[in-house]
Amino acid sequence: MKTIKMPYYKSTMDLHIDEKNLTAVITAKIDKYKSNADEEELVYQALANPIGTPRLSELAKGKEKVVLVTSDHTRAVPSKITLPILLKEIRNGNPDADITILIATGLHRPTTIEEQKAMFGEEIVKSEKIVVNDAFADEDFVYICALPSGAGFHVHKLAAQCDLLVTEGFIEPHFFAGFSGGRKSILPGICSAETVNENHSYKAVANPYSTGGVLKNNPVHEDMVYAARKMNVQFTFNVALDAGKKIIAAFAGDLIASHEAGCEWIRALSQCEPVTGDIVITSNGGYPLDQNLYQTAKAVATAQVCAGEDGVIIICASCVDGMGGTYFTELMTSGTPEEIEEKLSKIPPKETIPEQWNVQIYNRSLKKHPVIMVTTYLDHDLIRKANMQAASDVNEALEMAYEIKGRNAKVVVIPDGVSVLAVKE
Repeated sequence: MKTIKMPYYKSTMDLHIDEKNLTAVITAKIDKYKSNADEEELVYQALANPIGTPRLSELAKGKEKVVLVTSDHTRAVPSKITLPILLKEIRNGNPDADITILIATGLHRPTTIEEQKAMFGEEIVKSEKIVVNDAFADEDFVYICALPSGAGFHVHKLAAQCDLLVTEGFIEPHFFAGFSGGRKSILPGICSAETVNENHSYKAVANPYSTGGVLKNNPVHEDMVYAARKMNVQFTFNVALDAGKKIIAAFAGDLIASHEAGCEWIRALSQCEPVTGDIVITSNGGYPLDQNLYQTAKAVATAQVCAGEDGVIIICASCVDGMGGTYFTELMTSGTPEEIEEKLSKIPPKETIPEQWNVQIYNRSLKKHPVIMVTTYLDHDLIRKANMQAASDVNEALEMAYEIKGRNAKVVVIPDGVSVLAVKE
């Protein structure tokens, strides 16, 4: 019997599995990577050696209004470490700069004050000017242009009116934008709901290039890059994180060049050859990404690559914050996967329903695979309404999967389905 620790909320859940069933445990090499510097040193080193731009302190000289875009409560950006250093670097160039920290929520709910304190530290919340993006507050946005897809680009007016626009985030594989980080701070981060929805349309997400690890010809990514360039993002800072959410690398400088350098670094440590199993067990990497069902589509997309034609997928995710948004909940529980897919496929890009894209990702799997959600927080009846089975423990879920696939089923375990880039050669 082998025991594997599955990330779950702020801890782990022990999976016990007979070794005769265990076909593979797939982990990214990033989990074993050890940096030769501590977290703060990595941040300082990246800022001292930016890729393709002068130092941030140089860019800040003479700039009165500075907007620093950072991630919200659904992302594991270690801002307690990075933000104070970025703010110091800006003020080294211009001590009198009027700095606003703009929290990039996309379509997520607003980040609470308590969450801000947990993310940034009490001192920053107390002393800095912080604005939380609200994608549904039309008065907060200005129209810039049409994007390559034809979508209208509406961005937060603070970003449009500043003298220096800086972003911070972290890079990991993303299931339809290729990779996270970089340009995503602008779109979807600080765009209106209308812009986010159209960028995430059924047509865009259904494109074969809209998948994990792919940037070239990816229409979602191309819109994002175009938007960030139009906003003249002069400096971007991104980190890579290990399984413990610790900084193990940092990339700073030009919007495109530094982000691409980070993406290739992540690819080298995250890309894994898929192994097919009758049962695939994974997680959404623990908190904060496993806080709701909406976010957990990321791990489902990874698991599907290894689940063959009809393998059972088991996902460990606390869903401590519930299903996710109202639109997501209504769509996920509005019919069978086939009925929902037919409905989504007929929605024109400009009429995209908020949060429909993650329903679209789920349906790809649910049309082919039984999916068992392991959660101790989310109502199991609600999970069943969303066309999934429910369990309170990963070992209970494994027994349910054996009932479907037989006691001799081959099991593939991907402890963190978000950090792994499973790509068929």
